[in-house]
Amino acid sequence: MTHFLTSRHDITLNLVRDVAWRGEALAVADVTLDDIDKQREAFLAFVRCDSDARVYGVNQGQGEMIAEAMDEADRERLARLKPLAAAVPFGEPYPERVVRAMVLARFANLLEGHGTGSVRLVQALAAMLNEGPLPKVPQKGQGGPGEILVLYTLFADLAQSLDLEPGERGALINGAPAAAAVLADAALVGERRLALAERVLALAIVAFNAPAEHYEPVVGSLLGGAHNETAFNNLAALLDGMTNGVAARDHQAPVGYRIVPHVLGQAHAAVEQAHLMATQSLSAVTHNPIYLAPEAAGGYGRSLSTGGYHNAVAAPAMDQIAGACADLCLVCLRLCVGLLNGRVSGYPDFLLSGRKAGESDGHGAVGYLPMAITGFMEEARAAATRTFIPASDASVFGQDDVTAPAFLAWPKTMAAGASMEACLAVTAVAASQALHVTGRTQIPAPLTGLLDDVRHHVRTVEGDRVLGPDLGALTNHLRAGVFTDDHNSDGSGR
Repeated sequence: MTHFLTSRHDITLNLVRDVAWRGEALAVADVTLDDIDKQREAFLAFVRCDSDARVYGVNQGQGEMIAEAMDEADRERLARLKPLAAAVPFGEPYPERVVRAMVLARFANLLEGHGTGSVRLVQALAAMLNEGPLPKVPQKGQGGPGEILVLYTLFADLAQSLDLEPGERGALINGAPAAAAVLADAALVGERRLALAERVLALAIVAFNAPAEHYEPVVGSLLGGAHNETAFNNLAALLDGMTNGVAARDHQAPVGYRIVPHVLGQAHAAVEQAHLMATQSLSAVTHNPIYLAPEAAGGYGRSLSTGGYHNAVAAPAMDQIAGACADLCLVCLRLCVGLLNGRVSGYPDFLLSGRKAGESDGHGAVGYLPMAITGFMEEARAAATRTFIPASDASVFGQDDVTAPAFLAWPKTMAAGASMEACLAVTAVAASQALHVTGRTQIPAPLTGLLDDVRHHVRTVEGDRVLGPDLGALTNHLRAGVFTDDHNSDGSGR
């Protein structure tokens, strides 16, 4: 399928999902190309005819050269300068879906002429997405004031294939498309990881046989907030039929079990905020300088120098998702321990198979599962730290004196989420074992696919064996479900 862009507001999370994740094609509508061409001509007339025109990177120098006078030869040389020098990052690259999202977000400055790009540049960007291959863009070493270190790397090959004209270099490397892209990615991944968390925690609740009253949707309504209602409604749907064939527990479950929908509600709030900020960022005009056409500004138009390349909302939004992942790791630990502790669950201690509590010979235990969760949980907590605007100043000449934080936040969000996936896998195994040792075969229909997946990768424990490789395989399977495009409703990715 080919998606047609008509305005910057067409660049949405759904489009990121289709074009960046699914690899669908992109084109710019003919009428929009005509408008881009008209705005480009208006911009060139502004530079040529307005004696007051001061355009950063066109008839003014860039960076440390901002105050230097430029004659016509200097301007021509600046226009032809290739974006190569700042391509200094190295190391592990971003996933291709993120790089595709960066290219997609680049269109926001160009579709309405604010970024002064030409039609040929817009068509070349579409070709990058449709024809590939895309460059490798390193995650590390991103300590620039805006996004030039990312964008120089991303567009170096494209720029070398063109004879650049005035404003085109800036149209490639100014603004904040990469921050919008990593935020959009964090929002989409966070949404999918949260769906997985809901299912695994629901399976643990069923295995513990916690009272259904803890999860009634009316509680979410009384708490207030769409995120709480969503969490309670989703959990209630997953738990429908949880007491089939088993007597309901006649006393409240421990705190860890009762607060599951509340913690999930906060996670929903974090993901919803990331969605909102990503939607705003993807369609935002962030160019420096912004060109305002004559119909908006009069005369030949205006050029406004801005700090739009500094996305101030991306890092905080991603930090919230990372924090929610760390909290959910703690919930996993409490639920797992509750299942293993016979005085709490009423089941055999350590969920020993085929034996009653107190009659074990110590073989076939899964009692060390909480220790694995603790390790992953602490990794998540270490990753889920506040991403401040960096205080270090890497500027040599004083212009580029504040570093953009989004590229520091994204890997922490991904790391916290990956640790949560591991915690969820371990918790799912504990839930599977609890259902096994209690002889329960009936569980809510929405959870049967997940339980099948758990037992496919980690068979129920009848005797001592090495569990680590199987737990790793289950974690990888659940993770693949998060990142596979045919992600379905049971969170398994099957």
